[in-house]
Amino acid sequence: MKLIVFDVDGTLVDSQDLIVAAQRAAFLAHGLEPPTRERSLSIVGLSLVQAMRVLVPDGPAESLAEGYKTAFQRLRADPAYREPLFPGAAELLAELSGRDEVVLGIATGKSRRGVAHLLARHGWERVFATIQTADDHPSKPHPAMLEQALAETGAAPRDSVMIGDSTFDMAMARAAGIGAVGVSWGYHRPEALRETGAEAIVGSYRELRDHLRRTILAKTLA
Repeated sequence: MKLIVFDVDGTLVDSQDLIVAAQRAAFLAHGLEPPTRERSLSIVGLSLVQAMRVLVPDGPAESLAEGYKTAFQRLRADPAYREPLFPGAAELLAELSGRDEVVLGIATGKSRRGVAHLLARHGWERVFATIQTADDHPSKPHPAMLEQALAETGAAPRDSVMIGDSTFDMAMARAAGIGAVGVSWGYHRPEALRETGAEAIVGSYRELRDHLRRTILAKTLA
């Protein structure tokens, strides 16, 4: 059994405009100066309350998190804000989900409600065997999400890999004892991903597919 776990924001989905806009709305509603775009994206991957604690250490993290969720849901209905998949994501998921001895998972700082919206939008309800969200676990980089994914699927750590765009993803994978592959098209710099444990950095979904074929899935995809 081979387990491949994907992060969502910055890895499968390009949600940066929506994230930045929702943060801005939440901060302004609290009379606070919104973070810069770079700062906003630097905390993507953390659970929402933890992200707000990082952005405003002495601020009302819980209230900001609720404001963010309200703004995010409102803005998501606005046609001006889109959450497109990164090129090649849908094709690779379709290929991998059709392979014997391969199971797919999600480990994300999103809420379960947010993930359900994503799955319904793209018809992915049957694609992922295990889905771990911020609603049920400590924030990344705590390994709880991946430990639960391993338990639910029965996969061994040596036969598992985390695909993500953030340092939190890489550190979480290492803490859980599984492989870590970083993607360069997300919200954290490639050099930061390497510093936190990425065994490889890929620049496209084609490169990711080739990397998986050469490594963890060599026998499965041969």
